[in-house]
Amino acid sequence: MKKRLLPVAVLATAAFGLTACAGGSNEGGGGDVNAEGETLTVWIMEGTNPDSEAFFDEVGDAFTEQTGAELDVEFVQWADAHDRFVTSIAGGTTPDVAETGTTWTAEFADAGALAPIGDYVDEADLSDDLVEGLVESGTYEDELYGMPWYAGVRSLVYRSDIFEELGLEAPTSWDEIVAAGEAIKAAHPEMMAFAVPGDAEFLVYPWVWAAGGEISEKDGDEWASGLASEESQEGVKFYTDLALQHGFSSAGATTWKETDVLDNFSQGNIAMALMGSWTPSAIVEKNAELEGKFAATPIPGKDGGIAPSVLGGSHLSMFETAENKDLAWEFMQLMTTGEFAAKWGEQSGYFPGQTSLLEETMNSDDPLVTPFATQMVDGGASPPVTPKFGAVQAKKTTNTAIQAILSGQKTVEQAMTDAAAEMDEIMNGN
Repeated sequence: MKKRLLPVAVLATAAFGLTACAGGSNEGGGGDVNAEGETLTVWIMEGTNPDSEAFFDEVGDAFTEQTGAELDVEFVQWADAHDRFVTSIAGGTTPDVAETGTTWTAEFADAGALAPIGDYVDEADLSDDLVEGLVESGTYEDELYGMPWYAGVRSLVYRSDIFEELGLEAPTSWDEIVAAGEAIKAAHPEMMAFAVPGDAEFLVYPWVWAAGGEISEKDGDEWASGLASEESQEGVKFYTDLALQHGFSSAGATTWKETDVLDNFSQGNIAMALMGSWTPSAIVEKNAELEGKFAATPIPGKDGGIAPSVLGGSHLSMFETAENKDLAWEFMQLMTTGEFAAKWGEQSGYFPGQTSLLEETMNSDDPLVTPFATQMVDGGASPPVTPKFGAVQAKKTTNTAIQAILSGQKTVEQAMTDAAAEMDEIMNGN
């Protein structure tokens, strides 16, 4: 299997090779802007992470104290965000600053909607203290448009109380996933042994990669999707067969997003699922009775080892429509460095985008942090880094294929062949 871990080798070095104290030389914001009477508009995503309103109330108070300006934060559902960004870009109604997913930043920069921030980063002496993988995904045509905010990765989350009850160990291979699922299905038929949501593409790619497949690779000047390959089909078939052949999931999950997986796990309806490093705190927030009753482990490879998982996360991006770009940068720096960056990581379960903060997080011995940290360093992977991949996500190419398989409308071969053709058409701009 080809290596696609361009963020991870650098990430590992950053995590374990630095000696800077938490927060580095920057305490979050320069405090040089006086914007009394102004208002900064900000969009923040929500859906799978814990409730963050109280956090942003605190940020708003600090921002006003530092700059004199008010902070107007609007929370936007991840599922609706891409279309809303596209509409706002077309209409010139974008916010001053927004959280942008790592696969969107280059797309919006390519559209001319984002303002470059490299000079701000250099002036703040932050260039050498940012997670390289997030810098790379936030860079387009040699300009930085996305300020690294946080990183996250998905691993296997499971009900440790159910596993203990049945004498099961955390799965370390595909066969062990099936064996654990069969035991849970027999003992707890009221639960889904393994959730297989149809509208959650980042939960599909670990199985593709683990089988030796690829999403899409650059071949000269063209992109070529690997979703139709035998390897990719093998991975997708294993994943969808958890529902279709083994009956571990439900037909209703065919339309589920990751938020639905989180909700149903929190309600006690799921025993195993791929979930993000940010979800444990959200699970407990939704259902305190589950505290201490679930655990995490890296996603098992086919025959052992760790399956690659999408190393995702978010940037904070400044839009060209921002009238006071210095004020916008003050907010971005306040959020992504120092006290508030560390606090966000602690509260949310995300990994900070500032390397001097990341070191402390990665050295945690928390049983609900360590497995995700291991996944991130030893099994983090990146989807194609190109503005066109955001358009693939907007088209829901992969999700449509998975839903067609789960609903019985197409075979794995048909669905993945169609998905690969559509992906090639979008990625190559035809």
